[in-house]
Amino acid sequence: MRIALFCSLVRTEEKWLLEAFRRRGVDVEVVHDRSTILEVGVPGSWNRFDAVLMRSLSHWQALHAAQLLEDIGLPVINPAAVIHTCADKLLTTAALARAGVPTPRVRIAFSPEGALQAIEEWGYPVVLKPVLGSWGRLLARVNDREAAEALLEHKETLGGFAHGVYYIQEYISKPGRDIRAFVVGGETIAAIYRSSEHWITNTARGGRASNCPIIPELAEICARAAAAVGGGALAIDLLEDPQRGLLVNEINHSMEFRNSVEPTGVDIPGAIADFVIRVVRDGWTAAHSHPLPQEVGRWNGSA
Repeated sequence: MRIALFCSLVRTEEKWLLEAFRRRGVDVEVVHDRSTILEVGVPGSWNRFDAVLMRSLSHWQALHAAQLLEDIGLPVINPAAVIHTCADKLLTTAALARAGVPTPRVRIAFSPEGALQAIEEWGYPVVLKPVLGSWGRLLARVNDREAAEALLEHKETLGGFAHGVYYIQEYISKPGRDIRAFVVGGETIAAIYRSSEHWITNTARGGRASNCPIIPELAEICARAAAAVGGGALAIDLLEDPQRGLLVNEINHSMEFRNSVEPTGVDIPGAIADFVIRVVRDGWTAAHSHPLPQEVGRWNGSA
């Protein structure tokens, strides 16, 4: 078996994934996105691979490469359809709503005037987000009308398609933390609390990671959320609402886990490697119906 690790950089996560595949006797090759040339509909040298693990940092490069590679018959983890949905906060929210998965309320507007009206009807605070983006960038808690008018003017002035859709989310008064859970092949394998004095709790923004027990309620809502966007190897961010319980906030199709392995003790890269192997061996649908091997459970620290 030969796997392509399609990536922008070989970061800690990619190093651990390479080691996980090699421990399992799988031949894995790093393919850098910026040096890749693909001919539409022509396999070329890609027929030497049995599957592709997509780890590109660029949304557009990941999406289009995944689609072209799928078109020539290669299994891609995660597939283009999953990347397309998860990379767009609105599409993710819509998919979760269709599946009946609890989420914060969201309103969408297509002009600054419409956005201001939507915000004023709800009342303050609200959260204003770009539909595309990660690592907690360009998020804003809007506390009053003056802040709303300034932020909406900035978005209109910046322009571009990403700023032409106004994604307005209700503000959830969370208990100084949120939850990031890792779902691989439909199974919730690990979760962390991300704690911070700041309302943005991403570890990329200084949030502190600690183990979060996987209670049945968490495992169930994460499995439903993963299925709603097409499944695969996903990181699911959840908020704890004082009245409604767990709400799915966002889903990441190319998870980072360097800050999650140690506090959880779970071999997350090993779980991803085993899932890729199952996809090659059994197919995408079947790979979601079998539990992960028991030996994946705990991190051995060797990678």
